[in-house]
Order: sequence, then structure tokens, then C-alpha cells
Amino acid sequence: GEVKTAEVKSCSQNNVELSIKKVFVVSKAPIILPFSIDDASRSQADIDNSQSLDKPFSNVPQDTRLNNRWLDLRVPANNAIIKIRSGIMRLFRDALYKEGFIEISSPKLIPGESEGGSEVFRTDYFGQPACLAQSPQLYKQMAISADLDRVFEVGPVFRAEKSNTRRHLCEFTGLDIEMAITSHYNEVLNVVHRMFKYIFTSLESNYQKELSIIRLQYPSEPVLFTEDPLIIHWQDGLQLLRDNDIEVNQYEDLSSNTELKLGELVKQKYNTDFFILDQYPSSVRPFYTMPNKENPLFSNSYDMFIRGQEICSGAQRCHDADMLVDRIKEKGMDVETLKYYVESFRHGVYPHAGAGIGLERVVFLYLGLDNVRKASLFPRDPNRIEP
Repeated sequence: GEVKTAEVKSCSQNNVELSIKKVFVVSKAPIILPFSIDDASRSQADIDNSQSLDKPFSNVPQDTRLNNRWLDLRVPANNAIIKIRSGIMRLFRDALYKEGFIEISSPKLIPGESEGGSEVFRTDYFGQPACLAQSPQLYKQMAISADLDRVFEVGPVFRAEKSNTRRHLCEFTGLDIEMAITSHYNEVLNVVHRMFKYIFTSLESNYQKELSIIRLQYPSEPVLFTEDPLIIHWQDGLQLLRDNDIEVNQYEDLSSNTELKLGELVKQKYNTDFFILDQYPSSVRPFYTMPNKENPLFSNSYDMFIRGQEICSGAQRCHDADMLVDRIKEKGMDVETLKYYVESFRHGVYPHAGAGIGLERVVFLYLGLDNVRKASLFPRDPNRIEP
């Protein structure tokens, strides 16, 4: 064939085309595919604007796309999303290696429940009850007890939550960190903030081609962030909401809608899409969360947000074994299933803190996508376990 100048839409090369002279079939496909790649490559705005035309563009339903995900990933924007996903994992690792971390791999078949509650996938382990890990939480803490002072993990996370929303998955990739601290959990917040700054700036500078392709179909702006961590204390965040006529209970977690509103208010006040909210009520955090010394009703915990939605949750952990046992009992959990975890702290362990980040949630929110399933290679939700 011959390369000629042309105007082309929805392709990675938009100013040239190939004038075909001869075609060789490498792999034969049906004439009619489940959907047209052209149809699947149009932005929602283009589809909406075409509805008044004689031949409006068709909208490819999400289920049709996901049932034929290998075709859906041929769409230039969707293909580029997976490359951005890969890039974030690489940048996560790069940033933490520079901070002196090492990578670990923890078990995904575990006894009991790593986070507490009933939202686990249970299975049989040679006659013993077991479940799929909700996080690497217990094992990354035991790594700190083993004098591995700074650790991270990239691995699968399983949540048996019947949440059919645009931002929940039953299996996702967790980006987890844990580190020993010397005086305050802010040490972790500083590390994680630097890490996210590195990811955000590197994406915009090193993945310009992929971002431009994605933003043609799914428009978004780069995430705004502050040079130093913007840490908003729980009571200050609630006051910001109350000042704008939003009633909130200081001992209850924020709803998704309230978090979105808080994100809007923070952006108006501080001109940032990325911020940290800390000192959550102890009652809404897991058993291993360290209570605040001055007021145990609140905790040394934190969440991080992009565009008003949570991407990261973390805390200083209880490193005192007796306090940990009391916390486990308070949450109505079985101490016996956590005996090895508790025992690891009886042999001495540094104070430590960490965070868990949902990779797909970061991709979804950074790119301003309408659904987290677009950020997963083959998504798993309460209604989908295949392909």
C-alpha cells in the first residue's frame, strides 16, 4: 500500500491513511462483528449531537462491550486506558523504590477475614474454612514486625460487596504500602503525596499520546494538586460542609454524595482535585486502626480523594498486642482466627502506618471516566464473572 495524507478520526494516526493495493488475510473474521469499532469509538457528545440527524450514531451498550471485551479493547481510547493503567503501576513502583521500599507478595488464601465483616468470598481449604483476601493488610503489617521497614505490594483484592455502582468492583488491583514511623503518621502522608505527585506529573509528560487519544473520546482535564499535602482534619471538613448547609454527623462516615460535595468545596477553596481527610471516627474504621490518644472516639486514620471520590484509605495501626485484642473483641470478631497476626506484635514491632489504593479507581477518576469497569481488563462485579 501507499501512505497518503488524510483527515482521520478515532485513530492513533489522524493525518495519514494507507491506500490499499493488495491485502493478505492473516486471521479471518466474520463480516459482521458484535459491534462496529467506529460506533464504539465515538464520544458521548458526538452520539448525543447526532440524534437530530437522519442517521444518528448508535450507542454501544456496556454489556455488549464487556461481553466482547477483546473487541472493546481495540477501541483506541480503551486500548490507551489499559496502557495508562500499566503506567500507573510502573510509576507506583518507581516512586516507592526511590523512597527505600521493597516489594512483597502476600497470600490471597487466608483464614478468617482480613478486614472484618461478612463481605468475603469463602471457600474450603482442604477441609478448613478459608476466604480470599480483602487486602494484604495483616501480612504487610507482619512484614514490618519482621524488620522490613518499608514495603509495598501490587496484587489482587477481593470484595464480596453486592454494590452495583459505577465505582465498585468485586475484584480489583490493590496498590498497598506500609512503613515504620518514628513520631507521626504524617510521615506516611508525605511519602504517599510525593508518590502521587510523581505519578500525576509523569503521566502528563510521558503518556501524552495515550492521554490525547483517551481525552478525544472521554474528555477530562489533568488533576490539580498542591505542592505539599493538603490535609483537612475531620472536624474542619465537617465544618466546611455545615457552612454550606449540609448536615453531617461527626460519628458517621460520609456518604458518596457528601464526599463529592466536599470535593467541590475543597476545589473552590484550595484549587486542588487531590486532598487528604484525616482523623475519622474510630467506629467507622477497621479494628487495626490506632485510636487518637487525645480522643479515642476518633482515630489516626485518613482517606485520599481525587475529584471528590476516595482512591486511598489508610491509618496508623495498633502495634500494641493487648490493645489490638481489645479492638478485635470490640468489633465482634474472633481473636483465634487472628492469633498469628496478634502474636507477631508480641515479639516487638515499630509503630507503623500505611495505605491501600485501588488502581482501577485511580485510573477511573484521573481520566474522568464514567465507569470504573473501563479501567479493568476484564471487570468482575456482582453480575459478571465472565469473560
